[in-house]
Amino acid sequence: MGVFRRYRDRRAAAARRSTEDADLDSLLELVAESLGYVPAFRDDGATLALSGPRQVTVRLSGLRREAGRRSREDWPMLVSGHLARTVARPHDLPDVCDHDQIKGLLRTAVVPADGMADDPSRLIGRHLGPDLIEVLTVSGRPVRPEEAFCWPVSPAQALEEATGNVLADERLTAERLDLDGITAYALTGSPAGAAVHLRAIGRYLVVSPDGLIVALPRPGEMVVHPIDGLSVMRAIERLWLLARREHGAADDGLSPHVYWWHDGRLTRIQADLVVQNGQRRLVVAPPPDFAQLLAALARGR
Repeated sequence: MGVFRRYRDRRAAAARRSTEDADLDSLLELVAESLGYVPAFRDDGATLALSGPRQVTVRLSGLRREAGRRSREDWPMLVSGHLARTVARPHDLPDVCDHDQIKGLLRTAVVPADGMADDPSRLIGRHLGPDLIEVLTVSGRPVRPEEAFCWPVSPAQALEEATGNVLADERLTAERLDLDGITAYALTGSPAGAAVHLRAIGRYLVVSPDGLIVALPRPGEMVVHPIDGLSVMRAIERLWLLARREHGAADDGLSPHVYWWHDGRLTRIQADLVVQNGQRRLVVAPPPDFAQLLAALARGR
């Protein structure tokens, strides 16, 4: 407690500081010292210089913003993680808090929401569908809010930059499939980026305004069926069976479900295999918007 008190007195004499900032600075000092570094704050409080095993500059604007969003009980883990990542950064990698240096390294990766090792609130991302999250990454690891909040662009803008980088990295390979009389296309690429290419699917296929049926059984692969009539119901069945089979056979499966891609959104189509009168059949419960599309197709609009 003595260290906290001495540090608050020292900072109060230098500038007007909120109690929250002063307490956060005290915690930063304690954690830095526990890591073997001597901390020195710049006058504006925006950076912290660490002297010790190496000379390190820690940017604090994003950390202060993230601390303001969290309870004080979260601060020790927040500060420890931020400083530990900063001092452990290899010399040849740029500071993630420096947007100009790392914007070319930003990517997104699609991951299952229920299989994430990290708390989603501790990452920057967006829902691609109800059970899939597109996570912002740099050099292959998730970007933390305290890093992204240092940037002159919003997290939403950074996600768009990252998506653009993914789309520029590669062009997926496309293969036409015949699934028991239903035409589909398998698009394959890098494990982290293939599903992101849904946002540019027009580069690969002619897509009607009605959209696509999509299966994402594992990273690096998506199977799609362009909607062109009531054959879409058979396509749902074929892609559902394919998704279940390939997802179950993969150690790193992405999703066993079938989705409707329309207007830049991925909507899951609920389907279950049931047994009736000794026979198995797939029962589909389409979401409301998709049910309206099916009704319109049935009318032959």
